[in-house]
Amino acid sequence: MKPFSLSAVLSENVQRRRRDPTRIIVGSFLAVIACGTLLLMLPIANRGGQVPRLLDALFTATSATCVTGLVVFDTYTQFTVFGQVVILLLIQIGGLGLVTLTSFFNFAIGKRMGLAGLRLASESVSISDAGQARALLKFVIQVAALFELIGAVLLCFSFVPRFGPEGVFIAVFMSISLFCNAGFDILGRIQPGASLMAYASDPYVLAVLAFLIVAGGMGFLVWQDLANFPRTRRLRTHTKLVLVVSAGLFVLGTAGILLMEYSNPLTLGPMPFGEKLLNAAFQSVSARTAGCNSFSLGDMGYFTKIFMSLLMLIGAAPGGTGGGVKVTTVSVVLLAVAGVVRGRDEAIVYGRRIDHKTVYKSLTIVMLSLLAVTAAALTLFYNTGPEMNEVDSIFEAVSAFATVGLTVGVTALMNPVARIVTIVTMFIGRVGPVSLALSLAGRHERAADRRMVPPQAQIMVG
Repeated sequence: MKPFSLSAVLSENVQRRRRDPTRIIVGSFLAVIACGTLLLMLPIANRGGQVPRLLDALFTATSATCVTGLVVFDTYTQFTVFGQVVILLLIQIGGLGLVTLTSFFNFAIGKRMGLAGLRLASESVSISDAGQARALLKFVIQVAALFELIGAVLLCFSFVPRFGPEGVFIAVFMSISLFCNAGFDILGRIQPGASLMAYASDPYVLAVLAFLIVAGGMGFLVWQDLANFPRTRRLRTHTKLVLVVSAGLFVLGTAGILLMEYSNPLTLGPMPFGEKLLNAAFQSVSARTAGCNSFSLGDMGYFTKIFMSLLMLIGAAPGGTGGGVKVTTVSVVLLAVAGVVRGRDEAIVYGRRIDHKTVYKSLTIVMLSLLAVTAAALTLFYNTGPEMNEVDSIFEAVSAFATVGLTVGVTALMNPVARIVTIVTMFIGRVGPVSLALSLAGRHERAADRRMVPPQAQIMVG
């Protein structure tokens, strides 16, 4: 019999935690944010050598790495080309994930990866089968490069005639930022902090940017399924659900924003009907979860802000560059509710049963997300000046958690406590509340404990 050794047990426990894919992914985001913060504080990264405070640099690096887009100062007027490139790299790394990129390059150079490495790679692209990690990682990089290249080329036709050779860099920056659903822009040369308001009447630019947002937020599993469709002639249930729900939310979002802001003289009111429809449609797409705005969001009505907060919270599809609790998560919860209402014990979609574990995980994600948003909204409301009302605090908290980046114009007015809370909220939203909880957990349940069936409890509900 092998003798018991406390040091050996502790050492094994530490090594197991270090190999935990969730902890590694969370740690990689923290490392990228730390490096980005230091780079953004260099004099070469800031115009006129005006180095930002540590908290402001940390806020910007977190927002870029978590592909959010909330800013405390205009990106173009504050940062030099070097600083803008740093932000662009943070967006690209944060959008695809450091683990995804490093795993891909390991595969590319022919380095063999063990089971732990494959598990880590599969976790980074949100798939359960580690055997598919190599093929999907290659596909992820190819799809990202293709869409970002297409977007940059298309945007050059608009930006180069207006800005000259510098328009190429603007096109590349905007293409990567919008594909990664980051919401950062360098159009402050037109009007600082105005995002895309100068292009509110330009259907070409808004259409290209909306295309990039959808492409990144759809999820790489969906694109892989669509690419294989000519050969397989079938789509996964996941893909069908994402496509149908995303299309429904786009139509609902467009109609809702159009109707509620139709006569608002500060937003859509002065526009002709075609521009109203165009901007409502773009804002419906951007709310899930890109963070660019083509009209003033601070001037929207309260009900529009609440409506857009719901769109932001739902977010994009899993396995992509978007945030939020994800369209499939919300769909599973609603399907479970529908099943209970119909007297069923299981959630059914397209004639297939949804596993109870998926339902439980979806409910957990929604509940933890609501708790995080509530805590963040309360903190923001009580740590910002009178400019922040209750609705605006909810809007900003949801935008940070869902890594959207839309703002009603109060981000720069937050005091240090509110900014720190926003930083934490963005980080939780990017890595996921469940993943963060697992990475911080002191211990994981043993396999024997999971197999044990405890006595049934009788609790009355409803």
